[in-house]
Amino acid sequence: MPEAPKIIHEDYTLTQKNKNTLQFIEDVTSNPAQVQQQILSEILSQNAHAEYLNRHGLSGHTDRDTFKKLIPVITYDDLQPYITRIANGDRSPILSSKPISEFLTSSGTSGGERKLMPTIEDELERRSLLYSLLMPVMNQFVPGLDKGKGMYFLFIKSEAKTPGGLVARPVLTSYYKSPHFKKRPYDPYTNYTSPNEAILCPDSYQSMYSQILCGLCLHNEVLRVGAVFASGFIRAIRFLEKNWKVLCHDIRTGILNPVITDLSVKEAVMRVLKPDPKLADFIEYECSKKSWHGIITRLWPNTKYIDVIVTGTMSQYIPTLVYYGNGLPLVCTMYASSECYFGVNLNPLCKPSEVSYTLIPTMAYFEFLPVHRNNRVTSSISMPKSLNEKEQQELIDLSDVKLGHEYELVVTTYAGLYRYRVGDVLRVAGFKNKAPQFNFICRKNVALSIDSDKTDEVELHKAIEKAVTHLMPFDVTLTEYTSYADTTTIPGHYVIFWELSVNDSTPVPPSVFEDCCLAIEGSLNSVYRQGRASDKSIGPLEIKIVEHGTFDKLMDYAISNGASINQYKTPRCVKFEPIIELLNSRVVLSCFSPKCPKWVPGHKQWGNAN
Repeated sequence: MPEAPKIIHEDYTLTQKNKNTLQFIEDVTSNPAQVQQQILSEILSQNAHAEYLNRHGLSGHTDRDTFKKLIPVITYDDLQPYITRIANGDRSPILSSKPISEFLTSSGTSGGERKLMPTIEDELERRSLLYSLLMPVMNQFVPGLDKGKGMYFLFIKSEAKTPGGLVARPVLTSYYKSPHFKKRPYDPYTNYTSPNEAILCPDSYQSMYSQILCGLCLHNEVLRVGAVFASGFIRAIRFLEKNWKVLCHDIRTGILNPVITDLSVKEAVMRVLKPDPKLADFIEYECSKKSWHGIITRLWPNTKYIDVIVTGTMSQYIPTLVYYGNGLPLVCTMYASSECYFGVNLNPLCKPSEVSYTLIPTMAYFEFLPVHRNNRVTSSISMPKSLNEKEQQELIDLSDVKLGHEYELVVTTYAGLYRYRVGDVLRVAGFKNKAPQFNFICRKNVALSIDSDKTDEVELHKAIEKAVTHLMPFDVTLTEYTSYADTTTIPGHYVIFWELSVNDSTPVPPSVFEDCCLAIEGSLNSVYRQGRASDKSIGPLEIKIVEHGTFDKLMDYAISNGASINQYKTPRCVKFEPIIELLNSRVVLSCFSPKCPKWVPGHKQWGNAN
């Protein structure tokens, strides 16, 4: 197998380091079939003593044919009993021969809670490897990025401990808190305006304030800007829009706002903050203008691109990014999840709609379940819990996928996931040497999403069923409903359209509809509730009551555009702008959730701890 590029700092020049990295990509994409076979053999050898593999009769076997014959394709529900045992303190080699070091909490949900993905210490090295590929690739298209800084808004999220004492936290929080990030040697490509102390601050307000302040102080050094998700970057710009006056005061006087109470953050920021009235005047002049169009290029004039994820549900933020960025390229650099880090975008300056990812064959063992066009997957179709024998036989390897075909991604990882269905649907867009490149099509089951939250139709329906019980005393029933994710507000929020049947003359007080909003929010999964209550990345849910007959108009519109009257059913989530406009034009009452829903880290998440 080709040797992975060195991640730590060495004496050789940056140019040579970039060449080595690019050569590594060339090598592993030139013979992906052989690399993948070796990776699978390594995973099975390393985990030879794992109970899961032995239970399925794979003890001592490392060949691909036996693996495929004996190991079933699974979903999280199949894995959960093993996860629960590990979470509750069982330290025997259940999924992995190596100790499970922590759980990574997936933003996907199972039964309304985060999924817990097992990981081992070695995986940090693999994640760091993928990060090390990004900038050498980017430097081919935008040279000179080592001559300045990146202004990235990076944050940690809350973590919890399982009954057995293992930490459970998001994958990025795990990475930022690791020595791989905190004690990384100097690299001009990971030279950020944000001090580590600000990134690692658990108070999201202090973290955001400090990171923006440092980015403003170093504005002429910034060559690229970004965040993980498009929603996070836009939230940072909106924070600046609300707080630029106090930020200017800090810059003008060189005195840090007392809102920053974290001593380590204060010390780190004061190493950057100096009295600069001229810079304060410049920021004040730009921010006080009526229009914020192009504010990124106005405040950070040397910026070359915006680095955020804008594929999948994040594509809804593209118009806002274009507005703030004055047409700066929107770059998606990598494809990763809590289960595994997958691949990189080798053509980063492409249009967002054309983004494709090259899966790096050394990251895990990849298989692909064909998605048949006569049964094409959409984001609202549920994922069956298990595959029948014929479907299991349909799975193909990385080197055997076909151009233009769509597949569901299945992974086997060093940390103990075996033939695990990730839930992502990908389309083969092309090839890098012999390795396929994939467009991300959708995440199965997702109906609504604002940030890292994912809400499916079943979950939404159950939440609404619970909420409408508040209408029963008024003899009011719900006739129809639909929803959409409104990203015109920052943060974005869920909007639920209700058409009601009123049988009594007593009007429903607005406070009752507010109770309905809160009931829906309280019934949604913990990822959503954390976004509302802790991260503040999701705004209050809104119920809009529409006129009687609105959903008949919606059906008429669909039929006029070619839908079959016999097969038409009300969509539970809408994204098409003319439909949203139609619904909004018939709103008679709008109510928001009056407060945040309850959320406790780790609550009801670990299974039975007894």
